[in-house]
Amino acid sequence: MNHRACISFSLLLALMLAPGPAVAADVRDLTYRNGDVEIGAKLYLPAGRGPHPAVLYVHARRGWDAEADAQVRRFVAHGLAVIAPDYHSPRFIPAWPIEHDPATEKDVELAIDALKKIPEVRSDRLCVAGFSRGGYHAMLLAARRSEVACVVTYYGHMVNPNAPEPVQVYRYAPEIDRISVPVLFIVGEEEQELRRTGIRRAYYALMKRGVPVELLMYPHARRAFDFRQDQREEEKLATVDAAKRASAFIRSVLSP
Repeated sequence: MNHRACISFSLLLALMLAPGPAVAADVRDLTYRNGDVEIGAKLYLPAGRGPHPAVLYVHARRGWDAEADAQVRRFVAHGLAVIAPDYHSPRFIPAWPIEHDPATEKDVELAIDALKKIPEVRSDRLCVAGFSRGGYHAMLLAARRSEVACVVTYYGHMVNPNAPEPVQVYRYAPEIDRISVPVLFIVGEEEQELRRTGIRRAYYALMKRGVPVELLMYPHARRAFDFRQDQREEEKLATVDAAKRASAFIRSVLSP
């Protein structure tokens, strides 16, 4: 179903006060290779017997850190298994790089194949959750890999970061025109204007083709609302609500 939603503060408060779900039961380190490059990743398994529905988490431009771990754990707390590759460290990419390294696209993609060796997860169909620049990776994977059954992006970058300025301002990644799986966009109302506009542009492109797409826009939520050190009360509530809604969206797609 195609729809947009602006979440009310009162609804967020009610959801915030609801009982929380269980926490992750098991976290493992694993590695896989892209040619000569070894990529490290973490595998998070929820409590209970599998095979669990699986999510490929793609971290933001800042790299793998404590905030990324917290983002992953919010999915796991809702019963989802998550593989989270650190695709910066193997190529010595510093935090907050300006340019995008295309080689990292395959580094992230091969996490899908690594999941196929994990008996506790279901790897034939999975969802990709991309945060900020990770949203660009998520869109590429949805266009390239048949195993990708849905996409969730948090304030995702919807165009190649290396594209010239006119493309950044007026276009979206051409791969979006090849996506046919459900997509959920999550963004704050006070996100950077260019990022917000790019997300809307991708949203309407998918809607025009009849792809199931949703857009959640949180009021009074700024850039990267879910890990800011100076979170407003509304942003704290949005963080909890977004995790619930994203997890429910993923489970609705991946449920038998």
